[in-house]
Amino acid sequence: MSWLQITATGPLTTVQDRGRPGWASVGVGQSGAADLPSHDAANRLVGNTIGAATLEVTLGGLVFRPHGDIYLAVTGAPARASVDGVPMGHGTSQAVQSGATVSLEYAESGLRTYVAVRGGVSVAPVLGSRSTDSLSGIGPSRVQAGDALPVGRDVDKWPSVDVNPYDVQLGSLLHVVLGPRADWFTDTAQLFDQEWTVGTDSDRVGMKLEGRPLSRRSGELASEGMVTGALQVPPSGQPVLFLADHPVTGGYPVIGVVVSGDIPRAAQYVPGHTFTFSRS
Repeated sequence: MSWLQITATGPLTTVQDRGRPGWASVGVGQSGAADLPSHDAANRLVGNTIGAATLEVTLGGLVFRPHGDIYLAVTGAPARASVDGVPMGHGTSQAVQSGATVSLEYAESGLRTYVAVRGGVSVAPVLGSRSTDSLSGIGPSRVQAGDALPVGRDVDKWPSVDVNPYDVQLGSLLHVVLGPRADWFTDTAQLFDQEWTVGTDSDRVGMKLEGRPLSRRSGELASEGMVTGALQVPPSGQPVLFLADHPVTGGYPVIGVVVSGDIPRAAQYVPGHTFTFSRS
Protein backbone atom coordinates (compact mmCIF):
# COMPACT_ATOMS: atom_id res chain seq x y z
CA MET A 1 0.00 0.00 0.00
CA SER A 2 1.16 3.53 -0.81
CA TRP A 3 0.86 6.47 1.59
CA LEU A 4 1.67 10.16 1.83
CA GLN A 5 4.13 11.29 4.52
CA ILE A 6 3.17 14.83 5.50
CA THR A 7 6.01 17.26 6.21
CA ALA A 8 4.14 20.59 6.37
CA THR A 9 0.51 21.63 6.02
CA GLY A 10 0.41 25.42 5.64
CA PRO A 11 -2.33 27.26 7.60
CA LEU A 12 -4.89 24.44 7.20
CA THR A 13 -5.07 21.16 5.30
CA THR A 14 -8.03 18.80 5.65
CA VAL A 15 -9.28 15.65 3.98
CA GLN A 16 -12.48 16.28 2.00
CA ASP A 17 -14.81 14.38 -0.29
CA ARG A 18 -18.36 15.25 -1.40
CA GLY A 19 -19.61 15.24 2.18
CA ARG A 20 -22.17 13.31 4.23
CA PRO A 21 -25.67 14.37 3.12
CA GLY A 22 -28.78 13.03 4.80
CA TRP A 23 -27.83 13.45 8.47
CA ALA A 24 -29.23 16.93 9.18
CA SER A 25 -32.16 15.44 11.13
CA VAL A 26 -29.70 14.26 13.79
CA GLY A 27 -27.70 17.49 13.79
CA VAL A 28 -24.89 16.49 11.42
CA GLY A 29 -24.09 18.82 8.53
CA GLN A 30 -23.00 17.76 5.07
CA SER A 31 -19.50 19.31 5.13
CA GLY A 32 -17.33 18.22 2.15
CA ALA A 33 -15.14 20.20 -0.22
CA ALA A 34 -15.80 23.95 -0.06
CA ASP A 35 -15.10 24.35 -3.80
CA LEU A 36 -16.72 21.19 -5.12
CA PRO A 37 -15.99 21.74 -8.85
CA SER A 38 -12.25 22.04 -8.14
CA HIS A 39 -12.33 18.94 -5.92
CA ASP A 40 -14.20 16.96 -8.61
CA ALA A 41 -11.84 18.16 -11.33
CA ALA A 42 -8.80 16.95 -9.38
CA ASN A 43 -10.38 13.50 -9.01
CA ARG A 44 -11.24 13.32 -12.71
CA LEU A 45 -7.67 14.15 -13.70
CA VAL A 46 -6.30 11.11 -11.85
CA GLY A 47 -9.16 8.78 -12.80
CA ASN A 48 -10.78 8.49 -9.37
CA THR A 49 -14.35 7.61 -8.54
CA ILE A 50 -16.70 10.46 -7.65
CA GLY A 51 -16.48 9.52 -3.96
CA ALA A 52 -12.69 9.68 -3.61
CA ALA A 53 -11.22 12.02 -0.99
CA THR A 54 -8.72 14.78 -1.75
CA LEU A 55 -6.65 17.18 0.34
CA GLU A 56 -8.11 20.68 0.66
CA VAL A 57 -5.20 23.06 1.25
CA THR A 58 -6.01 26.55 2.53
CA LEU A 59 -3.64 29.21 1.08
CA GLY A 60 -0.96 26.64 0.23
CA GLY A 61 2.14 25.50 2.09
CA LEU A 62 1.59 21.72 1.88
CA VAL A 63 4.71 19.52 1.65
CA PHE A 64 4.68 15.71 1.50
CA ARG A 65 6.56 12.67 0.22
CA PRO A 66 4.80 9.65 -1.29
CA HIS A 67 5.85 6.16 -0.22
CA GLY A 68 5.13 4.24 -3.40
CA ASP A 69 4.72 5.68 -6.89
CA ILE A 70 1.61 7.84 -7.25
CA TYR A 71 -0.32 9.80 -9.86
CA LEU A 72 -1.11 13.36 -8.75
CA ALA A 73 -3.24 16.36 -9.76
CA VAL A 74 -3.54 19.88 -8.33
CA THR A 75 -6.55 22.16 -8.96
CA GLY A 76 -8.40 25.06 -7.33
CA ALA A 77 -6.52 28.15 -6.16
CA PRO A 78 -3.28 28.32 -8.21
CA ALA A 79 -0.61 27.50 -5.63
CA ARG A 80 2.58 26.67 -7.54
CA ALA A 81 3.38 23.00 -7.13
CA SER A 82 6.75 21.31 -7.64
CA VAL A 83 8.21 17.81 -7.47
CA ASP A 84 11.77 17.76 -6.14
CA GLY A 85 11.96 21.44 -7.02
CA VAL A 86 10.77 20.98 -10.63
CA PRO A 87 7.50 22.87 -11.31
CA MET A 88 4.43 20.84 -12.26
CA GLY A 89 1.49 22.28 -14.13
CA HIS A 90 -1.62 23.50 -12.34
CA GLY A 91 -4.78 21.72 -13.44
CA THR A 92 -2.85 18.81 -14.93
CA SER A 93 -1.93 15.31 -13.78
CA GLN A 94 1.55 13.90 -13.29
CA ALA A 95 3.28 10.70 -12.18
CA VAL A 96 5.39 11.11 -9.04
CA GLN A 97 7.98 8.58 -7.94
CA SER A 98 8.23 7.20 -4.44
CA GLY A 99 10.33 9.37 -2.13
CA ALA A 100 10.03 12.57 -4.17
CA THR A 101 9.14 15.80 -2.34
CA VAL A 102 5.91 17.47 -3.46
CA SER A 103 5.57 21.12 -2.40
CA LEU A 104 2.85 23.74 -2.79
CA GLU A 105 3.77 27.39 -2.50
CA TYR A 106 1.25 29.88 -1.15
CA ALA A 107 -1.57 30.60 -3.59
CA GLU A 108 -1.23 33.70 -5.75
CA SER A 109 -5.01 34.16 -5.82
CA GLY A 110 -7.92 32.28 -4.35
CA LEU A 111 -8.02 30.44 -1.06
CA ARG A 112 -8.35 26.66 -1.44
CA THR A 113 -6.21 24.27 -3.52
CA TYR A 114 -7.11 20.60 -4.06
CA VAL A 115 -4.60 17.77 -4.27
CA ALA A 116 -5.82 14.43 -5.61
CA VAL A 117 -3.86 11.19 -5.78
CA ARG A 118 -5.06 8.25 -7.85
CA GLY A 119 -6.95 5.97 -5.47
CA GLY A 120 -7.95 8.76 -3.10
CA VAL A 121 -6.90 9.60 0.44
CA SER A 122 -8.14 6.56 2.37
CA VAL A 123 -8.62 7.70 5.96
CA ALA A 124 -11.39 5.99 7.93
CA PRO A 125 -14.87 7.19 6.89
CA VAL A 126 -17.37 8.48 9.46
CA LEU A 127 -21.09 8.27 8.58
CA GLY A 128 -20.15 7.39 5.04
CA SER A 129 -17.72 10.26 4.40
CA ARG A 130 -14.03 11.01 4.86
CA SER A 131 -14.65 14.76 5.16
CA THR A 132 -13.35 16.77 8.10
CA ASP A 133 -16.18 18.84 9.59
CA SER A 134 -14.50 21.73 11.39
CA LEU A 135 -17.68 22.74 13.26
CA SER A 136 -18.82 19.40 14.71
CA GLY A 137 -15.44 17.66 14.85
CA ILE A 138 -16.88 14.71 12.93
CA GLY A 139 -14.52 12.97 10.52
CA PRO A 140 -10.72 12.83 10.48
CA SER A 141 -8.64 15.36 12.37
CA ARG A 142 -7.06 18.19 10.41
CA VAL A 143 -3.90 17.03 8.65
CA GLN A 144 -0.71 17.65 10.64
CA ALA A 145 3.01 17.39 9.98
CA GLY A 146 4.09 13.82 10.64
CA ASP A 147 0.84 12.22 9.49
CA ALA A 148 0.96 9.22 7.17
CA LEU A 149 -2.14 9.24 4.95
CA PRO A 150 -2.93 5.97 3.16
CA VAL A 151 -3.72 5.94 -0.54
CA GLY A 152 -6.86 3.96 -1.33
CA ARG A 153 -8.38 2.14 -4.29
CA ASP A 154 -11.20 4.51 -5.29
CA VAL A 155 -10.23 4.32 -8.95
CA ASP A 156 -12.20 4.57 -12.16
CA LYS A 157 -11.27 4.61 -15.84
CA TRP A 158 -8.53 6.99 -16.89
CA PRO A 159 -9.97 10.23 -18.32
CA SER A 160 -9.68 11.06 -22.00
CA VAL A 161 -8.05 14.44 -21.19
CA ASP A 162 -5.20 15.34 -18.86
CA VAL A 163 -5.94 19.07 -18.48
CA ASN A 164 -8.55 20.54 -16.14
CA PRO A 165 -11.21 22.52 -18.06
CA TYR A 166 -12.45 24.17 -14.83
CA ASP A 167 -10.56 27.27 -13.73
CA VAL A 168 -11.12 29.32 -10.59
CA GLN A 169 -12.67 32.68 -11.47
CA LEU A 170 -13.05 34.86 -8.40
CA GLY A 171 -15.07 37.74 -9.80
CA SER A 172 -16.77 40.34 -7.63
CA LEU A 173 -20.47 39.47 -7.81
CA LEU A 174 -22.61 36.89 -6.00
CA HIS A 175 -26.25 36.29 -6.88
CA VAL A 176 -28.80 36.10 -4.07
CA VAL A 177 -32.39 34.88 -3.81
CA LEU A 178 -34.15 36.92 -1.11
CA GLY A 179 -35.81 35.13 1.82
CA PRO A 180 -36.97 33.30 3.76
CA ARG A 181 -36.79 36.07 6.38
CA ALA A 182 -36.38 39.18 4.25
CA ASP A 183 -39.38 40.69 6.05
CA TRP A 184 -37.24 40.95 9.18
CA PHE A 185 -35.25 43.77 7.55
CA THR A 186 -36.38 47.36 7.15
CA ASP A 187 -34.68 47.81 3.76
CA THR A 188 -33.37 44.81 1.81
CA ALA A 189 -31.79 47.19 -0.72
CA GLN A 190 -29.02 47.71 1.85
CA LEU A 191 -27.73 44.25 0.94
CA PHE A 192 -27.28 45.19 -2.73
CA ASP A 193 -26.26 48.87 -2.74
CA GLN A 194 -22.81 48.51 -1.18
CA GLU A 195 -19.53 46.61 -1.38
CA TRP A 196 -18.85 43.89 1.18
CA THR A 197 -15.44 42.81 2.45
CA VAL A 198 -14.52 39.27 3.54
CA GLY A 199 -13.53 39.37 7.22
CA THR A 200 -10.30 37.92 8.56
CA ASP A 201 -12.13 35.54 10.91
CA SER A 202 -13.89 33.69 8.07
CA ASP A 203 -13.49 29.92 7.85
CA ARG A 204 -15.11 26.77 6.43
CA VAL A 205 -18.16 27.35 8.63
CA GLY A 206 -18.95 30.79 7.30
CA MET A 207 -17.65 33.89 5.60
CA LYS A 208 -18.05 36.86 7.94
CA LEU A 209 -18.77 40.02 5.99
CA GLU A 210 -17.91 43.62 6.79
CA GLY A 211 -19.90 46.60 5.50
CA ARG A 212 -22.62 48.99 6.54
CA PRO A 213 -24.79 47.06 8.99
CA LEU A 214 -28.17 45.88 7.75
CA SER A 215 -31.14 47.31 9.64
CA ARG A 216 -32.94 44.46 11.38
CA ARG A 217 -36.29 44.43 13.11
CA SER A 218 -36.05 43.62 16.81
CA GLY A 219 -37.35 40.37 18.25
CA GLU A 220 -36.50 36.72 18.68
CA LEU A 221 -36.67 34.03 16.02
CA ALA A 222 -37.02 30.32 16.72
CA SER A 223 -34.20 28.14 15.43
CA GLU A 224 -34.81 26.86 11.91
CA GLY A 225 -32.95 24.89 9.27
CA MET A 226 -29.95 26.37 7.48
CA VAL A 227 -28.49 25.64 4.05
CA THR A 228 -25.16 26.31 2.38
CA GLY A 229 -25.25 29.84 0.98
CA ALA A 230 -27.61 31.22 3.64
CA LEU A 231 -26.92 34.85 4.61
CA GLN A 232 -27.69 34.88 8.30
CA VAL A 233 -27.71 38.28 10.00
CA PRO A 234 -26.96 38.52 13.75
CA PRO A 235 -27.89 41.61 15.81
CA SER A 236 -24.69 43.36 14.66
CA GLY A 237 -26.22 43.65 11.18
CA GLN A 238 -23.09 42.13 9.58
CA PRO A 239 -24.09 39.06 7.48
CA VAL A 240 -22.46 35.65 7.69
CA LEU A 241 -22.42 33.60 4.48
CA PHE A 242 -22.66 29.93 5.46
CA LEU A 243 -20.20 27.60 3.73
CA ALA A 244 -19.52 23.85 3.80
CA ASP A 245 -19.31 23.31 7.58
CA HIS A 246 -22.28 25.50 8.52
CA PRO A 247 -24.61 24.51 11.39
CA VAL A 248 -27.80 22.70 10.45
CA THR A 249 -29.97 25.16 12.41
CA GLY A 250 -29.74 28.83 13.38
CA GLY A 251 -31.70 31.40 15.31
CA TYR A 252 -30.88 34.59 13.40
CA PRO A 253 -32.94 35.68 10.37
CA VAL A 254 -31.73 34.77 6.88
CA ILE A 255 -32.15 37.71 4.50
CA GLY A 256 -31.33 35.64 1.42
CA VAL A 257 -29.43 32.67 -0.01
CA VAL A 258 -26.52 32.81 -2.45
CA VAL A 259 -27.33 30.65 -5.49
CA SER A 260 -25.61 27.27 -5.52
CA GLY A 261 -23.62 28.00 -8.68
CA ASP A 262 -21.85 30.89 -6.95
CA ILE A 263 -20.86 29.02 -3.78
CA PRO A 264 -17.60 27.52 -5.15
CA ARG A 265 -16.45 31.00 -6.20
CA ALA A 266 -17.38 32.46 -2.83
CA ALA A 267 -15.41 29.69 -1.11
CA GLN A 268 -12.29 30.95 -2.90
CA TYR A 269 -12.59 34.54 -1.62
CA VAL A 270 -9.64 35.46 0.58
CA PRO A 271 -9.97 37.80 3.59
CA GLY A 272 -9.99 41.38 2.33
CA HIS A 273 -11.66 40.50 -0.99
CA THR A 274 -14.45 42.94 -1.88
CA PHE A 275 -17.60 42.08 -3.82
CA THR A 276 -21.26 42.97 -4.24
CA PHE A 277 -24.52 41.06 -4.20
CA SER A 278 -27.04 41.01 -7.04
CA ARG A 279 -30.68 40.00 -6.68
CA SER A 280 -31.38 36.79 -8.58
